[in-house]
Amino acid sequence: GDEHRAHRGLVNEWFKPGRIRQLTDQVEARAKAAVDHLATLDGECDFAQAIAVQYPLQVILAILGLPDSDYARMLQLTQELFGAEDPEYVRERVEEEVGPTQQLEVILDFVSYFTELNKSRRANPTDDLCSVIANGKIDGEPIGEREAMSYYIIVATAGHDTTSSTAAGGLLELIKNKSELKKLQDDPSLMANAVEEMIRWVTPVKHFMRTATQDYEIRGKTIKAGEGLCLHYPSGNRDEEVFEDPFVFKADRQVAKQVAFGHGVHLCLGMHLARMEIKALFNELLPRLKSIELDGEPKNTRANFVSGLKTLPVRYELA
Repeated sequence: GDEHRAHRGLVNEWFKPGRIRQLTDQVEARAKAAVDHLATLDGECDFAQAIAVQYPLQVILAILGLPDSDYARMLQLTQELFGAEDPEYVRERVEEEVGPTQQLEVILDFVSYFTELNKSRRANPTDDLCSVIANGKIDGEPIGEREAMSYYIIVATAGHDTTSSTAAGGLLELIKNKSELKKLQDDPSLMANAVEEMIRWVTPVKHFMRTATQDYEIRGKTIKAGEGLCLHYPSGNRDEEVFEDPFVFKADRQVAKQVAFGHGVHLCLGMHLARMEIKALFNELLPRLKSIELDGEPKNTRANFVSGLKTLPVRYELA
């Protein structure tokens, strides 16, 4: 617990609301660039791949301080790492060499990339998140290389496909529910509600295993200390006792609490950033959107941990 706190403390400041507000300009500029890109695609595209996947990665890499020229490489690595069960994202390999070996190769690629970066930020710190990590101290001691690597990989990957799933999944619901889309276009002040509803609806992280630290009784069931517990987040976010009509997407829903970001000491570090990114994207897109329709069948990624739409073919008209 203490070690976890110390480690989290290193980057915590970076992800607090005050610091995130300073990043607003950066995020809004990336959102505008994403919608400008949409405007060049002749009114049809796969929104998941063309926008939703690219935009959050560009934001997180800009925050880390990586050059634009490295985006393509990072995108490929993050997809290979998390899409390990999806044949489209898996590296070419011989049949018997499945799963862990492939992921190890991808992690080694990350490590070699960030080892160079770590060296250069130690020698010449800048004001980006990579410099915070490279020059960080844990309990007064400079951070070890292994710990630094874990940070880089977590930040470069975690802030990425969860947010893209929410952006694509949120847009799909607005396409299916034109009255909800109109609500948001008529009243942009509802955007914060809509973002929370999109996160509840999509719930990009599907489950997490945790270990009970003490005996606990819940609804007549006893959980023993040391037992493994599988938390199913989509189920929690569809709880009838918490949400009225949980299976209905309502852009103006007052979502007081949802569990997509987890809870307690492991509460998602990047949640303020994630909300800000999704909000910035739709704030930019919706005023410019004259019409939008599905242009084919949306498909989900094959994954059981973090998943969402892999394809969202759309036809649209921008103002």
